[in-house]
Amino acid sequence: MVNKSQKNNSELSSKAQLVLELRKKQGETLSGSALAKIIGISRVAVWKGIQSLVEAGYPIETTDAGYSLNPHKDGDFLYPWEFGKREAMFRHFESTGSTMDRAREFAEQGLAAGTVIIAEKQKAGRGRNGRTWASRQGGLFFTILDRPALAVADYTLPCLILQIAVTRTLSAICGKQARLRWPNDIYIDQRKIAGVMTEISGEGDRINWLALGVGINVNNPALSGKSVSCAEIIGHPVSRSEVLLRLLAEIEQLTLRFNSGAAYSQGNRLLAVEWNSLADCIGAKAAVLDPGYGESAHVQAFRDPQTRVLARGIFSGIDPAGRCIITSEPGQNSRAEALYFNPGPVSLAFFS
Repeated sequence: MVNKSQKNNSELSSKAQLVLELRKKQGETLSGSALAKIIGISRVAVWKGIQSLVEAGYPIETTDAGYSLNPHKDGDFLYPWEFGKREAMFRHFESTGSTMDRAREFAEQGLAAGTVIIAEKQKAGRGRNGRTWASRQGGLFFTILDRPALAVADYTLPCLILQIAVTRTLSAICGKQARLRWPNDIYIDQRKIAGVMTEISGEGDRINWLALGVGINVNNPALSGKSVSCAEIIGHPVSRSEVLLRLLAEIEQLTLRFNSGAAYSQGNRLLAVEWNSLADCIGAKAAVLDPGYGESAHVQAFRDPQTRVLARGIFSGIDPAGRCIITSEPGQNSRAEALYFNPGPVSLAFFS
């Protein structure tokens, strides 16, 4: 009789099951025949699977008695079989230009919603407005392909869900509250730890596909004192596959909560409330800048007559469309006025 756990494991690929069984033993040796019986494959298939895993970098030792995986040398792997039943939805690259570019190609090929494109390294990682995203070894760089049944005007709903999910996940993993900074960054202790970006393709007024890109500093060294990684905060390396699995689960929970049933009609409004509860710098003085200056523009640039400042005032969060709200300070003969800016090429900077 096959027990429930064996039945569930049978849904995994042989590579996934081999890694799972070897990790359970914590360095103890399992014979080829034992692995074959547990997994339900031939001993030859076990041998071929082990050789493939060794070539992929797994520290598996082979002796006459069988196979063992050294738990002290086990790596931080992002191969599809590391993600259990989600394996078929992953596309893994050792190196690529940008996962966003691969996502566009896969979308045009008709790949399903939920496909995750992940890379160990990006040679041309992308940020907003054509800027580059430094993609150092040890970081988590991926794009989720989505095909939401939404009007183009409602594209902010999955975008807000992603931003909130990243923030919640990093707060739980790092043990410190992560904060959202409009339009697409996540900070912990005033240092950038992650960023997100989106690309959309529509037909008429409907979304055809949506690419949701994420870059998280997990184990990679921070480039400057203005950025930080999970490993630096916690004090030890973090499993990138665990970070991603928790994030995907958070996205699913938020999608069920805000994008179904009675909540659907007011999903964006509720998401805006949630986003604002996690936002950084609400109530702070801010300036909306011309795209040429970017998010990192220094406060001194505000005094430069060549700088195009689109608006100054108090950052008051976002509205249900994901627009930044800047409230002007009232003058002697004027009332406060709220200005709204779409999360497009403009940048937001804060100052005291």
